[in-house]
Amino acid sequence: MKKIIILCLLIATTINAQDNVKIRDFFWGKQDTHSKTVAIPDKWKNESAVIIYKFDFYDYHKFGKNVNYTSAKRIRVKLLDEAAVKEFSEFTFTERFLSSKGYAMKRGTNSIGIKVIKPDGKENILDVSKESVVADKEKKIAIPNLEIGDIIDYYLHSEEPFKSIIEVGFDPVETNLGDVYPIMEYKLTFQTENDFFVNFNTYNGAPKLTQIPTKNSGERIYELAATNLDKNDFPRWFYPLVELPCYKFQVFFARSGKFEERAKAFLSEKEKDVKSTVTKEDIFNYYDSKFLAEGNISQINDFLKGKKFKDDEEKIREVYYYTRHQYFTQYVEAFVAKEANIFYPFELYPNAIFFNTEEHFIRHFMFFLKKNDISYDIVVGTDRYNGDIKDLLIQQNVSILLRVNTPKPIFLEFFTPFTSADQFDYNLENTKAYLLQVSKGKKIIDAESITLPSSTKNDNINRSVTKISLKEDLSSFNVNREQSLFGHYKEGEQSDKLYFFDYVYEDYKKYGNTPLMELVKNKKQRAQYTKEFDALIAKSKENQKESFIKSVKEEFEIDIENYSMEIKNTGRFGRNEPMQYTEKFTITDQYIKKAGNNLMVELGKFLTSQIELSKKEKERTNNVYMTFPRQIEQEIQFEIPAGYTVSGLEKFNKKVENETGGFVSTATQNGNLITIKTTKYYSNYFEPNSNWKKMVDFLDASYQFTQEKVLLKKN
Repeated sequence: MKKIIILCLLIATTINAQDNVKIRDFFWGKQDTHSKTVAIPDKWKNESAVIIYKFDFYDYHKFGKNVNYTSAKRIRVKLLDEAAVKEFSEFTFTERFLSSKGYAMKRGTNSIGIKVIKPDGKENILDVSKESVVADKEKKIAIPNLEIGDIIDYYLHSEEPFKSIIEVGFDPVETNLGDVYPIMEYKLTFQTENDFFVNFNTYNGAPKLTQIPTKNSGERIYELAATNLDKNDFPRWFYPLVELPCYKFQVFFARSGKFEERAKAFLSEKEKDVKSTVTKEDIFNYYDSKFLAEGNISQINDFLKGKKFKDDEEKIREVYYYTRHQYFTQYVEAFVAKEANIFYPFELYPNAIFFNTEEHFIRHFMFFLKKNDISYDIVVGTDRYNGDIKDLLIQQNVSILLRVNTPKPIFLEFFTPFTSADQFDYNLENTKAYLLQVSKGKKIIDAESITLPSSTKNDNINRSVTKISLKEDLSSFNVNREQSLFGHYKEGEQSDKLYFFDYVYEDYKKYGNTPLMELVKNKKQRAQYTKEFDALIAKSKENQKESFIKSVKEEFEIDIENYSMEIKNTGRFGRNEPMQYTEKFTITDQYIKKAGNNLMVELGKFLTSQIELSKKEKERTNNVYMTFPRQIEQEIQFEIPAGYTVSGLEKFNKKVENETGGFVSTATQNGNLITIKTTKYYSNYFEPNSNWKKMVDFLDASYQFTQEKVLLKKN
């Protein structure tokens, strides 16, 4: 037996070695035209690093039921300062992985090759298998003796085999041509054959794709080449795919017509044709048969029995929230119990209807609207960071909404536990979209272009009241903060602050559904499961508190003590209903300094998380893309300790406002109570670079506020 194992290992090692040599030759073999390229243009000699050659490679092939997907990257880069040396001094990779595609899972393999070229031309190829170490299930390799002036030339190669007899969509690739370093030469190559459909296009001035002739008509090779690419900046509030030269593509595998029809992609009519645009007609044809009003709404009908609503708008909102629970949050406990290996709970729901896709939700809600004679249409949009809807190429970038045609239209999206019937994803707001018109709740009859509604800074408010008092030792603060969030400000906080037990049990109470454990009939089993589930919740609450403490520490950039938090309102049932919570904690030996008998208090620090712009950021040349218009209102209440008077309060009065936004603060004193109110707001979704200086003005004012102090003088 030992001999057989040894022989198998020898064969596997030999095959692996042969594969590695083949891969190495693919990048560094005789055909490598950059093996001797070491010089860089004078204009880039002051850069941190210069990429001499960047090569991206993709290959899609089939062998009967077997499909093989290969992706690879090679970069040859010259290091010109210590920051670049540090950047490329260590590589981390996973050697093997399990394919997520197809019906027969196979192990994929990752390979890496690294060589260092010294200024005198000496090359050192690292032995990755010997010099790498395993850490946290990954392999790491440090590059020894790396210095300024060195060239590092490396490749990453991934091969993913799987079996498939149905349609398979490969992960889309959407990337900018440029990098954080300038690039002398860039090339993209990908290869396909029959049964592989390609969607590909370039944008914002990027070179067009070219097809390379092949001897076999069933095989296809495509290339994109570019030279002399300046480095890209990727600052905050910027959408690179909207402005910078880029390309997007996706490959879809479909063996026959029926699989082509089922493909979740906008396919070309023939696989030999590259699809570069998606028209309004393509959208119409794709969704024409996919959104049929159908489903079982008997539970919704039961919910509606005996209820009266002032209008259809109120009715739709209530049905939306009921649907969110009945077909979604009701089953969250079951998924948690299964994932924790407590027991398999789904047999307790023999007639379960669970919505796990956008399409499932849309069809079901369409059926409800149809049966209630409520007019609606379907909206097809894409997030603004993807670019304009006219440049839509990849189906996965599509978002679907229902527009219910009430006097004030209601837009509904596939829910999370926190979505509201009164708002939809802020990435879709104020964007162009296609409206698929539905005739009498039955059939899509036309498609037209529309602009989706916007929100304003008054819709999206983050409001807080922070009460601060000094403890008797005059070196510690008690902090009590009340937070209220409206509109789009709620979504992130709800996701961070609310765990499943915070909202599932709220829904059980509201709708009267039976909690998971009460469905278990066997008393002994129920007791055991309940014990394990309660322990899981207790542990989750511990983790939840640790997460909250970490969040506050990061916000204030200091340590805190004695933290507690209480949810006052989850804010899950309407845009205008705020999420509210209170936090209490102690700050010790921070924000206060003794100066003889006097105290210097850094009250401005309690504004927290203001942006300090660097010189480079202030010289920004990019346009500005905001998530959504918004307003942050904060009130700081500070109790002056007995026996002290305050000076320096006037420094907290600031006002900078213009069409891009503003920062306004006022400070008043009433007896021993100081009240400082601040309002910071961003007015628009987009600002041209010409307005950036105006934004800098109020951003600087808000940061300067955090540096202000008051002096407490001993009487």
